Amino acid sequence: MAAVLDETLDHLWDHGWLPADVYEIVKRNEDERALSFLVDALARNASRYKSLHPRWTEQLAEIDATSWWDESEPHLTQWATRHIELPDDAVAVVVALLAVLITLPGLPAILPRPGTPLADVTHHSVDPKILKRVRSLLAKAESTPFPDEAEALSAKAQELVTRHALERMPSEAPTTASRRLWLDKRYFDGKAHVVHVVADANRCRAVVYDLGFVALVGEELDLEIVELLSASLLIQATRAMVAAGEGARKGSEARSLAYRKSFLLSYAHRIGERLKTANTPPPDDRLLPVLAARKRDVDTLFTALFTKTTTKSTPVRSEAGWQAGRAAADKANLDVDRP
Repeated sequence: MAAVLDETLDHLWDHGWLPADVYEIVKRNEDERALSFLVDALARNASRYKSLHPRWTEQLAEIDATSWWDESEPHLTQWATRHIELPDDAVAVVVALLAVLITLPGLPAILPRPGTPLADVTHHSVDPKILKRVRSLLAKAESTPFPDEAEALSAKAQELVTRHALERMPSEAPTTASRRLWLDKRYFDGKAHVVHVVADANRCRAVVYDLGFVALVGEELDLEIVELLSASLLIQATRAMVAAGEGARKGSEARSLAYRKSFLLSYAHRIGERLKTANTPPPDDRLLPVLAARKRDVDTLFTALFTKTTTKSTPVRSEAGWQAGRAAADKANLDVDRP
């Protein structure tokens, strides 16, 4: 079973999958037992390779994929004992896990597979001091019960990271890359649209996969900003959506699936408009050629990775939900004055 799992995982690495992707897809389709066994399988598989890309190492650390078992004894038996499972039940868990993994389609390769010799990896990230301030602003935005205050705090965070990114542009060589952002299944279309508008406002491009994630392409610093802001705005958008139906009686339109989907789509659409306005770069002759070059790099990588994209329309089935979502987004004052 260990050999079959390794062979299956190696096949996925050859076809663009990453540890976090495999973890998320199993999390959506199987129970905690299969997820636990997968984490162990990922740790064992990774230990066979001498070189791993830093993002592989980060993803394995995030899911706590470490070898805890005695290598001289079969892992399956030790896993069964640790989880108080009969051996036959442990076998059934592995079979269920394999049933998910062997059906997965290929994905674009965005990182070198394990074992690939690595040159020095250049990674641009948000300055820790800026990151601390941004996270503090977003934490306040997520905790306040007032939508207008939440949006103003989010706008301040957006302005802060935008200024940080633009100031660094002329002095740093671009490192265009791709990342995947997995989202909850519930209201997936609306949440994906939130990520899309945040990406668009931050010089990135996005494509949605029905598997449950949004693939992002952009400069690494911008991608980090998109992930950070999207996570916070999804919390705020969901809270505003639920709050819009509070007080409504059971069975009313304000508590319907159509209303909530329409609310999220409208909210995302309007926030996207306002983020883009807030993100207009200041007049600076040094930035114009840099921005143009970055856009070309992003477009080139996007076209190379995603050769068969199609446009998808998402119907809006509740006018009331659409109007409420737009009204919720319009309450915010996103024009944050600089000192």
